[in-house]
Amino acid sequence: MWPPGARAALLLLGCLVWGDTAQPGAGLHEVSIGTFTELTLDPTSPTEILLQNIPSNVSFILFQVHTQFQNVTLSLSKIPNRNNSDTGSDTGLLTVLHPEQTLCTWYLESGHPDKVLASVVNIPYTERDPVPGACNLEFDLDIYPNLHLEYNLYETTITFAPANLGYARDASPPACDVTTGQTSRWRLQYDIYQYFLPENNLNSSTLLAHLQKMYMVEQVVANGLKLATLESSDPPLASFSSIPGQGVIYTVIVRDPLLNTSAAYVPAHTYACNFTAKMDNCYTLGKGSTKVFFTFCAVIGLFICFFGHRYLKTDFFFMGFTITGFLMFILLSRVTLLEYDTRLYLTAVTGVLGGLLLVAFWWRCGCVRICILFVGLVFGFLVASIIFFTPIGEYGVFRNNLVFWLTFCCFMMVSSVLLIIPKHLNILSCAMVGSYSVVLAIDSYLYTSLSYITLNILKRALNNEFNTAYTSVPFQRNDFIIIALWVVLIMAAITTQVLRERGRPSFPPSPYLIWKRDRERRKTNVLDPSHHMPPLKERMLLRLAKFRDMFRRPQPIGEITPLLL
Repeated sequence: MWPPGARAALLLLGCLVWGDTAQPGAGLHEVSIGTFTELTLDPTSPTEILLQNIPSNVSFILFQVHTQFQNVTLSLSKIPNRNNSDTGSDTGLLTVLHPEQTLCTWYLESGHPDKVLASVVNIPYTERDPVPGACNLEFDLDIYPNLHLEYNLYETTITFAPANLGYARDASPPACDVTTGQTSRWRLQYDIYQYFLPENNLNSSTLLAHLQKMYMVEQVVANGLKLATLESSDPPLASFSSIPGQGVIYTVIVRDPLLNTSAAYVPAHTYACNFTAKMDNCYTLGKGSTKVFFTFCAVIGLFICFFGHRYLKTDFFFMGFTITGFLMFILLSRVTLLEYDTRLYLTAVTGVLGGLLLVAFWWRCGCVRICILFVGLVFGFLVASIIFFTPIGEYGVFRNNLVFWLTFCCFMMVSSVLLIIPKHLNILSCAMVGSYSVVLAIDSYLYTSLSYITLNILKRALNNEFNTAYTSVPFQRNDFIIIALWVVLIMAAITTQVLRERGRPSFPPSPYLIWKRDRERRKTNVLDPSHHMPPLKERMLLRLAKFRDMFRRPQPIGEITPLLL
């Protein structure tokens, strides 16, 4: 009988030295080259992975393991150490093969108390292919082919170790610090790819199935969205806008333009949320306060969408609420450390005050064009946000904050050109802004990418480093349905308001100015019958006396009617 650990030692010796053939026994899982294999990891003991019959033209084997969120330790030995293992939910090890080696073994160990569903795959590379992460100076492993992923509320960042040129099994690796000549690794280029999982889907089997589209170069190019190409002189990192609850897979392909070869790093995924948190985890995203806030906004927004121009005070209140609330939320987020719910409450209070001030300004001064200017600014903000939500916003020139904000303000101010027809500007603004508030309310209950039209602008206003992030978002079934709903709401609202306001004055006069005008007219025009009318109190007493007399004695119907007028 074999002594404890002797069989594992023998397999490891065969992997590292001559690669003698071996037969898998109990506890071993044999895998094939380039094929995904799903495993259930037992927390009580390590899982051994065996790969046999490695072709002689293969110089490197990149072995990967993926789970949804549970950390797994991948190592080259049964007892992991710092130099031959790595831990994560998306991790891999790159094995440099020795001459005539045909067999390799890896070990998987889960620290999770329950069984973990994992997917493993190994990818072969030849001596002409670049070696991902072979010029590592930051991470523990000598060769680090993984993507180091971090996220926060605003952005998700991936960093990686630079690659090196490929080499044969019996050759020495090229020097990483050589900066000249055709054999330098500085000729390598790095393509950043992104792949969105189905919206609102947190199923682990769905993730593992879609990871099979992003682990080899050909599949990444066919299925992923290429966002950027980095040169070897560029910092090896990329930032993206965080989308909580939306699964995203990132990967990097390193290319050798001289040999026309390429290799893929280990793909990494994130949902920009925590699966194990007791509150606000991936399954309970969306605070109750946020839902209440946007539901309230949607109710008023839907009203002004169809009736905003007729009920002008409600229209001005909503626009004033939007402007002051938005600015107050930015101010509170940048200069205070208040809780999110507290900031949202103060935003709502400030928005109500701002809306009342705009209504009071119109009621007192009656200056419609100034009020419509604020309405037009809200409309212009939404239009500018939509423009930068398109691929235009990904242009490199807009990475500069000064250029971005100047251009954004120019798009906003273009709406002031429509002030020559303030009535139509107000109707258009009511339809656009009111219907978008409905979209935001839908997003608080059902995920949609359309909320990032304005959310990306808010993130950029709150975070000075957000200018480096790529802001692409998925467009899937939910998004197309809500876009159609949004367009229908806009068209129906514009048509309804234009038909209702046909033949009517553009804007009603200010109530204060009407009262002031009537008061002055009564004071100066003695021929006006209203000038000689008794005070309101006396008129009411006279009416009461007439009604009392009417019920004391019966009167014909013809005599009662004038008394009621």
